[in-house]
Amino acid sequence: MNCGRRNDPAGYREILKICLPLVAGMASSTVMQFTDRLFLSRYSVDAVAASMPAAVASMTIVMTLMGVCGYTTVLIAQYTGSGAPERVGSALWQGIWCALCGSCLLCLAWPLAGPLFDAAGHDPAIRKLEVAYFRILTIGAGFSLAGSSLAGFFSGQGRTRPVMAAGIIAAAVNIPLDYLLIFGGMGIPALGVTGAALATVFGWIVGAVVLAALIFTRENDALFHVRRKIGFEWDMMCRLLRYGLPSGANFFMELAAPAWFSFEVGAFGREALAASNIAFSLNSLIFLPMLGLNIGLSSIVGQAMGRGNPREAERATANTLRLAVAYMLPLALLIAAAAGPLTDLFAPGDISPEEFAPVREFGIFFLYCIAAYSVVDAGNIVYFGALKGAGDTLGVMCLLACGLILLFGLPVMLLKYLGAASAVNYWLVFTAYVMLLAAAAIIRFYRRGWHGIRVVETAPDAKRKEE
Repeated sequence: MNCGRRNDPAGYREILKICLPLVAGMASSTVMQFTDRLFLSRYSVDAVAASMPAAVASMTIVMTLMGVCGYTTVLIAQYTGSGAPERVGSALWQGIWCALCGSCLLCLAWPLAGPLFDAAGHDPAIRKLEVAYFRILTIGAGFSLAGSSLAGFFSGQGRTRPVMAAGIIAAAVNIPLDYLLIFGGMGIPALGVTGAALATVFGWIVGAVVLAALIFTRENDALFHVRRKIGFEWDMMCRLLRYGLPSGANFFMELAAPAWFSFEVGAFGREALAASNIAFSLNSLIFLPMLGLNIGLSSIVGQAMGRGNPREAERATANTLRLAVAYMLPLALLIAAAAGPLTDLFAPGDISPEEFAPVREFGIFFLYCIAAYSVVDAGNIVYFGALKGAGDTLGVMCLLACGLILLFGLPVMLLKYLGAASAVNYWLVFTAYVMLLAAAAIIRFYRRGWHGIRVVETAPDAKRKEE
């Protein structure tokens, strides 16, 4: 890496300064989810088999709303880049109002849980656990929505250490509580998946409270109007919804594939479902921290576009991709080399090694698939983050919709029609889907249609100048 690339605007130093705390914060969330799955796997096979479909189904709904609430990051980044800090407070509060409305909408998911998991056709014992886990996670996710809006205040300005601190504090509270509520102790009965869900919700509450305490200070109100702009502002809300709703739809489609995937794999038996859940849990150790790069790059690109400088946004994107690949490649090689031992980490205590053998066999193959597509998935993480920061959320939504239908849905339906449906073939289709989607994201980015998008009213026209 040359010195200029390291130190120039949008160089490695700036990217790491903004993104590393977000990566660390996402890593803490990843550890929370990983330990949650690990504890549940030690509790019972049914518990770990139920946790992944229920969590993915819940997050598919929640992340759709979070795409709207969390778009405060891009609005605040573009106002920061265009030199209009007094508009930050209004953008923040519209995100908070969206989070409150989203919390009310999430309550509607309670009666839908039963029919949803009935349709999945899973084992009745697993279905009961799925319903309980889904309901608690979904109803409690309003605190996660609020935390996403609040985090945008810091992320949008490139001040990401407070977001990291909130994530670490939440994890420090969640992990021991997770163990206590799952297995019981100190007068608390063993609650299994219910305890795991309650511990996750409590972690969201802690994270949101920490962020709120850091934001609503007298100093921040003087510069960013975080207290005085508490009211509803129609123009700003329209701006948030215009770009945030497609962003929410993008999150929905990104999660719809693994959600549908988990339901489909569950039809091949508890061993295939448990192995798939184990594989996705390990995949989250690679993928979720990289969302820190996605969010950080959205902020950097947003600030560059706020200054009317898309070429700086391109330079930041290229440098971020190099960092993402440097992170992904060794971890993908590690997963491929240690697929067996990694799967063994999830061996439950309530079955023998012989009973776990089918789960292990499936799990090893699924981890090979993850190792194959993880490096390419860096392109999805980076280029979608850049396009989101530039305001091209509608274009990304169309791309994801086409990919979900043509690259994933149709191949799965074709396998069923040909009588070739199996857990192994579904994983091969999913691997190809991720790889082809990354290629589409790269093409979308370098067509440069996003250069002319202006998300905020204070941004100058794009300069489109040559470096």
